[in-house]
Amino acid sequence: MRARSAVLAATLAVLAACTDHAPAPTGFDLSASRSGLPFTVGLASPAWQARAATLVTQASLSPVVATRTYSEVGVAQYLAVQQADAAVGNNGRSQLEAERGAVAGASAVVLTYLFPGAAQTLEDLVTTQANAGPGEPHPDFARGEAIGRAVGAAIVARARADGFDRPFTGTIPTGPGFWVSNTSPATVAGGNLPGVTPWFLTSASQFRPGPPPAFGSAAFLAALAEIRQISDTRTADQTRIATFWALSNGTPTTAGFWIQVGTDGINAHALSEREATHLYALLSATMFDAQIGCWDAKETYWFIRPWQADPLITVVAAVGKPNHPSYISGHSCLSSSGAEVLSTFFPDDRDRLSAMVTEAGLSRMYGGIHYRFDIEAGQVLGRNVARFAIAADASGNSVLTPQ
Repeated sequence: MRARSAVLAATLAVLAACTDHAPAPTGFDLSASRSGLPFTVGLASPAWQARAATLVTQASLSPVVATRTYSEVGVAQYLAVQQADAAVGNNGRSQLEAERGAVAGASAVVLTYLFPGAAQTLEDLVTTQANAGPGEPHPDFARGEAIGRAVGAAIVARARADGFDRPFTGTIPTGPGFWVSNTSPATVAGGNLPGVTPWFLTSASQFRPGPPPAFGSAAFLAALAEIRQISDTRTADQTRIATFWALSNGTPTTAGFWIQVGTDGINAHALSEREATHLYALLSATMFDAQIGCWDAKETYWFIRPWQADPLITVVAAVGKPNHPSYISGHSCLSSSGAEVLSTFFPDDRDRLSAMVTEAGLSRMYGGIHYRFDIEAGQVLGRNVARFAIAADASGNSVLTPQ
């Protein structure tokens, strides 16, 4: 879970307007931009991301709910830091303190809304971070904290209105080739997602893939036979890979895994608070949008799972039997979208990140729960969503731009 970044580029040429410093035609420079400050102190944002992952794990949130949680925290952090910078300017320790305060205030408000039972623990972390510097808490930390709390409240208001809590009211089709719910009466996990407000996408169906191979066709039967072969001959290594990538309830989940990969890159590259929160926001919001697009496809095609098409296919116990349709793979949607964002920040690490996406996809085949075409379509959708989100962010006029 603590995948480490390889040697990363010191200067990135990404998208022109995607800058955290002065605008430049070559994009932003992820330099060791904490240098020159009057004291050494860690960033605030990774600690809050880690706290979010702990709360997600302790609450045994589903991957669907967890992905939304991370996006709300990440977006709140970055918007708060930008507003804090506008308030204090580029001013050494004052800027550092204001940014840290902004992150703490925004994160505490959003996480308290999501995990009200942790309110006191979250406020204790705010106090700890306020006292991290020499001397008394700096006044600009308090100034930033107030900004962050206001931003956090705005994100909470958005969350209350984004449609995530609306129940699924659609019709689950029945018949040959259709997925069958694990419950009676039939329910579908994440069934509300296509109606949830995305961060970047213009609609849930914006990157909807074409249909899977027709049930009973030669292409379908070949794909099903591949999963049956894996099931019949599953090796210890395949079981290990399937288990490692299971990332379901009681873990930080798939989104949390990729956020940790992002944290590793932040630490390896000594990013500033603004750069780090930019990464967290773009990464987490993109993965949530990819999840919305993924479920639009699932609820368009309602395609049967492999173990339902062939009852002799076994499923790795740690993976379980997800209660939603097979096509397309949620793991691949999130992993490919997350890796694409991380590759934009750390292009020299693209090959390693791509290999991780490949393994994540194969893990679902090894687990007995997805066909190869589920994986391939999920990866395409995830990359398309990420490229759209990256371009929107680079335009300087997106949900990540303070209004």
